[in-house]
Amino acid sequence: MTVRQWLRGLGAQEDLNFLLTNRIPRLALTHFMGWFSHIQNPWVCRVSIYIWRLFTDIDLSEARQHKFSSLHDFFIRELKDGARPVDMRENILASPCDGILGSCGEVKAGQVFQAKGFPYELQDLFGDAAAASPWHDGVYATIRITSAMYHRFHAPFDGHLHSVDYLNGDTWNVNPIALQRVEKLFCKNERAVLHMRTADDHPIALVPVAAILVASIRLHAIDTLLHTRYKGPHRFDGVHGFVKGQEMGWFQHGSTILVFAPKGFQLFPGLENGSPLKMGQALMAYPPSP
Repeated sequence: MTVRQWLRGLGAQEDLNFLLTNRIPRLALTHFMGWFSHIQNPWVCRVSIYIWRLFTDIDLSEARQHKFSSLHDFFIRELKDGARPVDMRENILASPCDGILGSCGEVKAGQVFQAKGFPYELQDLFGDAAAASPWHDGVYATIRITSAMYHRFHAPFDGHLHSVDYLNGDTWNVNPIALQRVEKLFCKNERAVLHMRTADDHPIALVPVAAILVASIRLHAIDTLLHTRYKGPHRFDGVHGFVKGQEMGWFQHGSTILVFAPKGFQLFPGLENGSPLKMGQALMAYPPSP
């Protein structure tokens, strides 16, 4: 039995997690973790991974490699070829990552929910009302990536990335307990907004939201590492094409990706709050063809 399973049996894991990761200097701990995880020392790496696995149910059977140079190398591990089949149907928007489906459904009056009873405004998440307007009557999905999961995210369709907005912020934990206690949490945390369009010109947004211990967001489309100490330009323009399933970037640690689609899209049948997801699995269905 792992330490994680023991805590779960006591019913204390989430509360303890909230206390340990939110009632402390979050940014300082995140910066320390960013430095520590890059230490390339075999002894430090082995001990760190051993301790991490005591608290998580990490499965390395799908990992491309089993030896790592650092804790960071372990966090951003790649998977074996074919480990994540991608739903290539043209009318399907695939999940960009592994995760657990959280709050999801229709966007109503520009408002969505991070948890029951905890709404937030799209304009607060996107930075302004104009940036949020394409999804005011659309559909959204919240995908939480736990610390044990695959941390890379991929293109959910064939299309283009047109711009990226980086919004600096805090590093609150994004687990369910925190989402039920901290109002507008996603709007407070560090995040990037990826403005995208499908091959047939539907606007789609991916919003990777960082959290405690997540020292960086890496996007392949821009030659910049986004992190809480970043002071450079916060808007990146330029058209970058991609195909469904292509890797787009990674978190250094588990966090959350929000997916927004316009009116007419629908969540794939059978998905609901709490559903487990794998990268490439059907997430949303395109509007019916006229």
